[in-house]
Amino acid sequence: FRCAVISSIAAGASQTFTNVARIGQVAQSSTYGNAKPENAIDGNRASNYNQGSCAHTNNNLNPWWRLDLLKPYKINTVTITNRQDCCPERINGAEIRIGNSLNDNGNMCCNLIHRCWGITNLCMHGMEGRYINIVIPGRTEYLTLCEVEQTSQWCWSHGWPHSLKCRGSRALARGHIPEVLLC
Repeated sequence: FRCAVISSIAAGASQTFTNVARIGQVAQSSTYGNAKPENAIDGNRASNYNQGSCAHTNNNLNPWWRLDLLKPYKINTVTITNRQDCCPERINGAEIRIGNSLNDNGNMCCNLIHRCWGITNLCMHGMEGRYINIVIPGRTEYLTLCEVEQTSQWCWSHGWPHSLKCRGSRALARGHIPEVLLC
C-alpha cells in the first residue's frame, strides 16, 4: 500500500490538514429523537444536546456511529467532542475502529476512557481506511457524539483486494490496544 499526499508544502512551512469528515456519509445504529448521525459532522462543536448539534443513538447493545470517507485516507487525527451537559461517562470504553471493510466494523484502533468533559484530539499515527467507526462494544448504552473531525491524507493501493490494515503502531501489531484519557 502507498499513501499519496495530495498537497505539497515548501521547506520550512507548516502543513494544514483538512477536516475530511465533512465530505463523508454517516450512519448510526439507531437515532434518538432528531439526533441524526449527520449532526456529528456539521462543523458545530456545541456540546449541549439541546442545542441540536449532537448525534445520539437509542439505548442499544453495541451502539455505533460510522463515517464513510468514500475512499481510503491516511488518518492523522480524530477529534471527538463529547456531550458536556450531562452523562459524559457514556462514552467509557468506546472504540475507534478504522478500516476498509464494513465487516466487524473495521479494525479496532483505540479504546476511549472518559475521565472528564470536553474536546479530545486522538493521534491515529497514519492509520489507513475508508471507514471510521465509533462503537461501544459489549454493553447496552446510548452513544452521543457532538462533533467528530478527522484530518487525513488520501491513500491508494495497487488494486489489492484485501482491506488496508491499521499499521500505525507496533503496539497494535502486537495486540496491545492503547487507552486514551478524554479531557
